[in-house]
Amino acid sequence: MNFQDLKKIENADFYLDVAFRRANLRANELRSRTKGDDRLAKSKKLEAAKLDVIKAVLNDHLSKILLSFPSIDRLDPFYNELIKLTLDYKDLKKSLGAINWAVEKVNDLTRAYNSKITRTNDLRIINKFRREYYGRVSSVLKQIKNNLNYLEEARKTMKGFPAIKTSMFTVCLFGFPNAGKSTLLSKLTTATPEIKAYAFTTKKLNLGYLKEPQISVQIIDTPGTLNRIDKMNYIEMQAYLALKYLANLVVYVFDPMLESSFAEQEKLLNKLEKTEKEIILYMSKTDIADKKTIDEFKKKYPEIKDLETLKKEIISKALKSKVL
Repeated sequence: MNFQDLKKIENADFYLDVAFRRANLRANELRSRTKGDDRLAKSKKLEAAKLDVIKAVLNDHLSKILLSFPSIDRLDPFYNELIKLTLDYKDLKKSLGAINWAVEKVNDLTRAYNSKITRTNDLRIINKFRREYYGRVSSVLKQIKNNLNYLEEARKTMKGFPAIKTSMFTVCLFGFPNAGKSTLLSKLTTATPEIKAYAFTTKKLNLGYLKEPQISVQIIDTPGTLNRIDKMNYIEMQAYLALKYLANLVVYVFDPMLESSFAEQEKLLNKLEKTEKEIILYMSKTDIADKKTIDEFKKKYPEIKDLETLKKEIISKALKSKVL
């Protein structure tokens, strides 16, 4: 799913200005074509045309807002819950409902005032109806100004969501900050994540794809250490949800050089094991770490894989999976 295509949502005055300006342009175009008409017929045509243009412009802009936002309830569970964790779900649904109400209200007002203009034979009344229509349409848009503002803030948040393929076989990399997850991602895939020699480099979910002739595997580099959900920051929430909803396989990265003790790294592994996800163990930095420390890790966890074995196991499990 990719939320990058969500377009900027303007304020109510912007949409009204565009609609009224287009209406005046349309009226100017028609004036040259109605020179032979009597004054009353000409006025009816011009004012009706203005109303139709205003309706069309507002319908176009507001409907695009409704179409650009996905149906939340139909989203994959990962994105559904991510939206509910990062946005006020009730306000989001309420705001989208308000936009839909405005579209229907503008349509109703246009039908009603076009009918009034058609039936009257008084030029002053025609102008009065047009002014009333402009005022009532403006009132409708002003009533949803807070909803438009909220949807723009929601759009900004949603544009920051990762563009994850929720139907693809997915591997999540877990481990302590600076354990080497991003480096492993770059070795398994063509991804080029930011890699620096200090903790908390990963400020987003980094994605890469391990591509073989027979299959492609999505690999996600996840930050954080699975603290309680109420203590997680925005990025850690994404990591938690990726584990919960997307991970077909977890690679846990042990770091023999990490300042955090071996016991602390085991605690995180124990948390992952409680999720009942299949886990493969990998050790980073074996080319520079102390040999004694490496041997201690491998003695306790002989199932730790090297890079080539890890890659082969990932491909094998992906091929055996029913996930494409």
